[in-house]
Amino acid sequence: MLHEILLSLSGHPSPLLRNDYSDPRAQSIISPPERGLLKTAGHISDLHCKLISYTAQISASHPSVICRAVSTAINSLYLAAFQRKVLEVEESILRKDASLVGAYNIVPLTAVIGEFSGWTRRLEWLWDLVQFLDKEKEGLPCRAAQLINKLRDELQTGYADIEETALSLVRVAETAWLKQVSAWVLYGRIPVLGDADFFIQKNEHDEQGYSIDHKLLPSFVTHSTATSMLFIGTSLNRVKTNTSIEPNNTGLNHLSSQLQTLADLTYPLHSTALSRAITSLRLTLSRTTLQKLLPLTRVLEMLNLFRDFFLLGRGEFAMALTQQADEVIRSRWRRADNVAYEKRYGLSNVMVKEGEVSAVLTKTWATLGSMQGQHADEDEGLEVARDMLRLNLSKTKASTPVKGKGSLENQPVSVIANTPFRNLLFSVPVVLTSQIPPPLDLFLSTSDVQIYTSINSYLLSIRRSHLHLTDLWKITSLRRHHPPPPRPPYSTTKGGVARTRVLRERWSARSSAMRSAWSTSSAAIFFLAETEAYLQVEVVAGLWDDFHGWLTGRRETKGQLNRSSPNSNHPSAASTTSAGDAAQTTAHPSKSTDTQTQDSAPHHDPQTLAIAHRLYLRTLSRRLLLTQPSFTDALYELLVHIDHLVAHTHRLHGIWTSMDLEADEGVVDAFSDLGAEERDVRGAIRDIEAQLKSGIEKVVAALRSLSMDSAFMAELEDGDARDMGVDGEDGVGVGVSDDAGVEEETGYRPRRTGGIDRLLMKLDFGGWFNAGKAALGEDGLGDDGF
Repeated sequence: MLHEILLSLSGHPSPLLRNDYSDPRAQSIISPPERGLLKTAGHISDLHCKLISYTAQISASHPSVICRAVSTAINSLYLAAFQRKVLEVEESILRKDASLVGAYNIVPLTAVIGEFSGWTRRLEWLWDLVQFLDKEKEGLPCRAAQLINKLRDELQTGYADIEETALSLVRVAETAWLKQVSAWVLYGRIPVLGDADFFIQKNEHDEQGYSIDHKLLPSFVTHSTATSMLFIGTSLNRVKTNTSIEPNNTGLNHLSSQLQTLADLTYPLHSTALSRAITSLRLTLSRTTLQKLLPLTRVLEMLNLFRDFFLLGRGEFAMALTQQADEVIRSRWRRADNVAYEKRYGLSNVMVKEGEVSAVLTKTWATLGSMQGQHADEDEGLEVARDMLRLNLSKTKASTPVKGKGSLENQPVSVIANTPFRNLLFSVPVVLTSQIPPPLDLFLSTSDVQIYTSINSYLLSIRRSHLHLTDLWKITSLRRHHPPPPRPPYSTTKGGVARTRVLRERWSARSSAMRSAWSTSSAAIFFLAETEAYLQVEVVAGLWDDFHGWLTGRRETKGQLNRSSPNSNHPSAASTTSAGDAAQTTAHPSKSTDTQTQDSAPHHDPQTLAIAHRLYLRTLSRRLLLTQPSFTDALYELLVHIDHLVAHTHRLHGIWTSMDLEADEGVVDAFSDLGAEERDVRGAIRDIEAQLKSGIEKVVAALRSLSMDSAFMAELEDGDARDMGVDGEDGVGVGVSDDAGVEEETGYRPRRTGGIDRLLMKLDFGGWFNAGKAALGEDGLGDDGF
């Protein structure tokens, strides 16, 4: 019987232990204590047999390599140890060990079963674990991340033997997982075996070609570490496909040190230690390989392109683009008037086409080139912009999310307001975009360009309305006597005096009619000028100077140059650079030599650049108030009213010109009633003046409401780094827990610039539109009172 029990415990099923002994005859032979001992032995034998069968099946056919490794470890470590225990018990019985064999060679069944008492709980726990491995959830087998998370949770048990078992299996699982990670971070290859279980997957729809599946990511891996791994692997793939880098053994020389860095990790893996190791690998890759692939000069060249053309650092670009777009619109309507009687084209003759939009940008480049002069130096920035920038019709009207590779998990994603500023340039959605050359996509993404596009549409719309209003003052016939009175000697004659009287009465009447429009236009110009000065000088220029200083190592802090930042090394001689030289370099970065840049600039790896750049864009969007629909919607309505005022003013000027021709030269248009058109246009101008005044008041009220919004002001002042996060569901973004974490990781924290209160002090119209009525009464020139 003992032999049968030991065989059954070693994994061979036996009917002796599977019998419940409920038969009365059997109960008379075997006592209740013996039946309880046999039941315990049968339970242990059954667990052992099932573990042997299931682990063999999982090790042979499970799609997850890590689950196979854990299953094999269970079989090779614990089931083998249990079988050795069975052999030890059998050997003790055969040697007649006194601990098991009593007098007259009697072996108590209690002593035999007692030898296996410590295995019951462990085998039951292993059986639960094997069932977890074999169970399918939502039609999918067990994933490596689920297994690792479960094993790490089991470490919190109060049983020492279970904790020891879970710890050993955690080592096995994390070792297998780290081998998969090493293939990616050292060679840029997704593991061949178990690729469907690896948290980095190929994704043709992603601009990098790969994406992170957060469902396959173990809980101890932070978003920051996962994104660093993704960056390292994609960078290695870029290096392999890039032919501009000469092949050398630099990467192979550092391979042994990188392997040692991963080998020095202790199990169970700690988030901080793993993050530190991955950061070390990333910095090593950046110093040895990526610095040649993506030098700082290329980064500065691209960022200067965005600053000059998207953020309107070059005012002449915005002016030329606006002029060319207006010319296209005017030519479209003239062409529509010429074929008005043919009716063969309909609205298709008025709609702007893609080719015309592209031609506007081409004419803009030609205009900018002609401004340089014949003997001017070649403008490299203009040539780069000519190759990379595109003006396209936008086919989508979705809002632009601020996505990033950098910071703060579980924070809501700020979204740029979907106010259609892009519609103002051509009356159809048109956006300025840019291509991203292959080396630069290491730190730039399509979402970054979308943010730049939204900011460009926003700033360009304000600049366009400002230009249109100031151009009204160029219509001299609206502001002066036109045509002029006759000159002597005809002016002294009776006919000349009558002619002069008629012209003066005409001009006086028109001047009185336009006085309110000019006053309203002047107020709108003041509003746009102050708003644009605030946005361009205090916000855009301030943040750009600070970010450029961080890039080049010439960042000013409290009046002195700050040359200490993480991941940076500066020669001591560079500290003698004056603040004036730094400001000159910031204002004209393209004129600094490559030697100066390399000598003074710190070394930032591409991922640090990406995190800092997205933080810069996030801060810029927030400081420009682009994330506040209450402000952008009111501003958009105001800009539309300005367009209407400008259009009706030009229309009124055309009507008056036709009326002058009819009165003075006898040129009569039989198909138009100029008097009725004049009354309609003047009435429309009056209505638009009221809407324009109301629009300015709404924008100022929106600004004042934001200045009193404590949540928004707190976000504006203190949330620049904290809100640079993304939610974990999108899988875009990395995690640093607070502002200090972002600053520690990148060495960059945006400077506090601007302030709504400062803008409100300049825009505080108070009673501008009502002061005249209060002073002059209802019978005064109320519409002209500011």
